[in-house]
Amino acid sequence: MAANDHLRVAAIIPARYASTRFPGKVIAMLGDRPVVAHTYARACGATLVDEVVVATDDERVVEALAPYNIPIVMTRPDHPSGTDRIAEAAAAIEADIIVNVQGDEPVVDPHTIDAAVKALLDDPSIPMGTARRRITDADLIANPNVVKVITDIRGRAIYFSRHPIPFIREEADRAAASAECYYQHIGLYVFRRDFLFEYARMAPTPLERLERLEQLRVLENGHAIAVVDTDYVSLGIDTPEDLAHVNALMQAGKVL
Repeated sequence: MAANDHLRVAAIIPARYASTRFPGKVIAMLGDRPVVAHTYARACGATLVDEVVVATDDERVVEALAPYNIPIVMTRPDHPSGTDRIAEAAAAIEADIIVNVQGDEPVVDPHTIDAAVKALLDDPSIPMGTARRRITDADLIANPNVVKVITDIRGRAIYFSRHPIPFIREEADRAAASAECYYQHIGLYVFRRDFLFEYARMAPTPLERLERLEQLRVLENGHAIAVVDTDYVSLGIDTPEDLAHVNALMQAGKVL
């Protein structure tokens, strides 16, 4: 983590205790540390980030992180989304650019964070950034839990969908095109400070409701999202089985 000479960048990690499938997952032990402690350490490795904090609504998260000297911002418990929690935490932090790093992503890639931040540093007209990685696995392409994204020639998002996009009409084009046109959206978000607060005030939009994808609210309101390419493979912790899987990878020396 190193200082940026021009705009101050803060990474905020939302760490909500409640979870339908896996309550307390952010403080479940992964190796010798809670999941979100790993996320914090990885975010600190981003060279364009000046400050990293955890935003939570639960004292159990505070207690679990106490041994690790991790900065924490307390937020209200009634936020409908992680973006709203980020916005409340950002109001108490001096930063021009805010990175939303998911608390259940313990192997988040610092280089991907830097790339998404750099997209905003390089182009002052862009209010928001995120990331994508190419996928060729037919099961991932068809999986509605794997969000896909398509971009224009400048690398700005055109649409996000749970459905495979684009649709390849001609059978003759399918084999070659499918190897190069499908991209998984990586759930890492970078916001300009003022736009984050504006975004949090926006009402849910029709396509957002249909796809259950909050980022569509940005596109439906006419704002641009820069999308950077990455090879980072997300290993989010959504279930106890996910935790066991990442623990096994750690023990084998394949991650972290």
